[in-house]
Amino acid sequence: MGRRSMRSSRTLFERESELAAVDEALGELTGLRPDGAEPSGQSRGALLAFAGPAGLGKTTLMAEVRRRAAARGCTVLSARGGDQEQRVAFHVARQLLQPQFAGAAEADLRAQLGSWYDIVGPALGLCAPTDGAPPDPQGLRDGLDWVLTHLAVQRAPMVLALDDAHWADPESLGWLAAFAPRAEELPLLVVVAYRPDELPDHAESFRGLPGRAGGRPIDLEPLSAVAVARLVREALGTHADDAFCHECWAVTAGNPFEAVELTAKVHDRGLNPTEAGAHLLRDLAAAVKGSGLIARLERLGTSTVRFAWACAVLGTEIHPTLAAAVAGLGHEEAADAADALRGARILTGAETLEFVHPLIATAVYRAIPSGVRVALHGQAAWCLINDGQGPSAAARHLLETHPDGDNWVVQQLRAAAAETLRSGAPDAARSYLARALREPPPFEDRAAVLHELGSASLLTEPATTVNHLRAALEEPIADPELRHRIVYRLSQVLAHSDRLAEASDTLAREIRVTDDARVKLRMVSEQFMWDAFRADEPDHPSRSRRLAKLADRLKGRDLTERYIIGLRTWDAILRGEPAHVALHHAERALAGGLGWAEPDRGFEVPVLVALAFMYADRPGRAEELFAAGIADFERQGWRGAHLSFGYTLLAYLRYRRGRLAEAEDFVRAGLRLAERVGPGTPAHWYAVGILIEVLLARGRVAEAARTAEDYAFSEPFPAAVVFPDAQTVYGELLLARGLTKDAVGQLAAAGRRLDPRGIRNPAWCPWQLHLARAESHDTPERAVTTALEALSRARQFGTPSAIGQALRTAAEVSSGSARVKYLEEAVAHLECSPAAYELACALVALGTELRRTGRAAEAAEQLYRGLDAAVQCGADGLVEEARDELAAAGLRPRRLHSTETDTLTSRERMAANLTVKGLGRAEIASELHIDGQTVVRLMSAVYRKMGTDQTGLAAALKPTGP
Repeated sequence: MGRRSMRSSRTLFERESELAAVDEALGELTGLRPDGAEPSGQSRGALLAFAGPAGLGKTTLMAEVRRRAAARGCTVLSARGGDQEQRVAFHVARQLLQPQFAGAAEADLRAQLGSWYDIVGPALGLCAPTDGAPPDPQGLRDGLDWVLTHLAVQRAPMVLALDDAHWADPESLGWLAAFAPRAEELPLLVVVAYRPDELPDHAESFRGLPGRAGGRPIDLEPLSAVAVARLVREALGTHADDAFCHECWAVTAGNPFEAVELTAKVHDRGLNPTEAGAHLLRDLAAAVKGSGLIARLERLGTSTVRFAWACAVLGTEIHPTLAAAVAGLGHEEAADAADALRGARILTGAETLEFVHPLIATAVYRAIPSGVRVALHGQAAWCLINDGQGPSAAARHLLETHPDGDNWVVQQLRAAAAETLRSGAPDAARSYLARALREPPPFEDRAAVLHELGSASLLTEPATTVNHLRAALEEPIADPELRHRIVYRLSQVLAHSDRLAEASDTLAREIRVTDDARVKLRMVSEQFMWDAFRADEPDHPSRSRRLAKLADRLKGRDLTERYIIGLRTWDAILRGEPAHVALHHAERALAGGLGWAEPDRGFEVPVLVALAFMYADRPGRAEELFAAGIADFERQGWRGAHLSFGYTLLAYLRYRRGRLAEAEDFVRAGLRLAERVGPGTPAHWYAVGILIEVLLARGRVAEAARTAEDYAFSEPFPAAVVFPDAQTVYGELLLARGLTKDAVGQLAAAGRRLDPRGIRNPAWCPWQLHLARAESHDTPERAVTTALEALSRARQFGTPSAIGQALRTAAEVSSGSARVKYLEEAVAHLECSPAAYELACALVALGTELRRTGRAAEAAEQLYRGLDAAVQCGADGLVEEARDELAAAGLRPRRLHSTETDTLTSRERMAANLTVKGLGRAEIASELHIDGQTVVRLMSAVYRKMGTDQTGLAAALKPTGP
């Protein structure tokens, strides 16, 4: 790093407790005690934080941490925040991680970073950003987590030291603050130092530390009079008398930086450290900081002052040649200035310069006259561009300049924003573009800048994006393609903000004025898509007819045509057309390719096509498409809403296949990702609704009710169509809780909302099936009518699962011999379907009904089959129901084979496979995006279920499918 302060070689006074905490943490990290005793063989990480105002010795303490860590054989990652570098995205992350890959060829980097290369490489300055869509910030954080986790495991033990964390850039600090608590699960000691009053809100984790760190940072205290006296005598000699030492303590208030600088000035002045000279100390102390420091600087001459100003503007790790160019000095003049500043203990270093202390850098920067400071920032930007460091390096300086209508400034800021956005820092890109807009740009470029600004805000501030894009459309736009891109982006962000009607209207207005036939077709396809998700669409039947007519004459020649055919597929599912019709269109849509991460396209249509296979009883095909789509998301670094939808809907697929434990694992993973996106978003509604469905199927009604309450899953329901339908799920939950009248109200309302739109497929939304059950308590005749109408619709759709589920409901609300007849037919259909949970329910219901009618032998057979199926599904409530029925029949549930009772969940199987491959706990946690304690829990379940320990796991573990 090139930082060497004159204080780093001095004794650390009154920091014994802090160093003891460091030694204890290093001992647990390395397994070695300070006395050199035998290693314990165990390594345990930690997070330590040191907090204190400026000048209390944080930097000196951090230097000692690095020295002790290196002495114990630790790999040391070191970084320091800078007052002038706070707006440079990933500045601290690059300091920490870039040196670990220094000098590696591209092939080696790709091998080391794997699939994360294109995601984290640009952020760390290891490669240029790709031209594709930028990673979302959370995806990038996950990638940085992976990199640091693997470094910690591969180069253990490791110490990460971050000084002046309060000045770290937001991207790096947000990542580290979220990652740091995980240090305890890794062979990694994270040590941070910061000024508590300046620590940003997004770094609050450093204020409350995990585990044995004691729950709070270690606060540094000023030195006592005794410690200052020792410091003075170490610097000036033992003959310094008590009165002189006490006055040194009084004028510095025990601040170590000021005390060190004061003793240096006493030495330079040749002052005798006795009581006779003590009265001079107050004036000398004033020269150490503030106006006194600036007065001392000014006495060094104009050229030296200007060189110091240039260094203050450049920040840290200052190259003398660049500082000379910014200051407008020749080589010799700059060298003399640097020597003078080193002699005055303002700068340190040779090939790379740095201020002796951040307090000095701040004082010098603030002393620059405002007009001169602006000019120096402008000069610094120009010099950095001229030096070949690129627009991103110059952008932070351009932010400090005054708007002046300079198109060169606009172009540099736009280029920096594009690079920064593709590197995964949308907030920084937005600040650059906002400044470019104030320059302002040439009249003809305003729309383009507004479009870029809106795109940079897309993932973090959708409302702001809408405002920018609407403003862009009001500008004169000469390039039709730009106007179209703005319209597509605006409709997309409106739709994702639950403003689907506005999205549709935006496209409708543009369709009327667009002459290009292919562009108009693309806009029509987008409008069809957002209308398909509108819960309040005024004329759904008319749209369906227009969509069918258009899709039937398209050949799928390009992505736009395939999207329209895909929407036709989904419309067929919603309307309950025969399943083979929907499948025919689904295959047409897929014939030319339908990727989930196409540039400038949403992922909605590919997801809808994949779900069509699920509803049409082709889950294997659906899972293939989901696997490919999720892989697309992960390759792009999209680990927010996109990946949440992927995991959540995959959970729904597993739920419909009756693999309830796996479904719960996936939906909880999807919900964790949705919580990063924020409450009230479509991703959140999907995840919570599916989790409630899964919990109800598993028989955990109370937990489902708590989940609904915790996540405010109730009215008002979203304007967007989500699946499963939120109001229907809520009605199902009310029914499970015995609130039948409330359930009737919600489910009937769902029907009034969906039926007029032609959405009548009970396979997609079984509101009628649940309504029939709810009505059976008070109006049994109406319940039968409702159930039979749902059965008619299911037969029209034609899938065994839909028909079987409807028959089971018809049986439940019917009476007499019809119950057995309906249930026997339901079982026959469900046996031909992938709906294992529905089959288990039908078998148990049939066995129960047969027992009640005196057909004991047949009842026992069906109940045993139902019990086995319920166990396989993980439907614990249904298992208990089957056991109760068997007990009522005087039968004992047979003992099940271990392979039936101990089926591994998908997450347990993944953890087991990674263990067999030799990965440790931290690596498994990183791969599965969970914490270390969850890994332990999963593996404990694996060993218990498989009846083996780690040594026998490879032999016991069956080969796993995709």
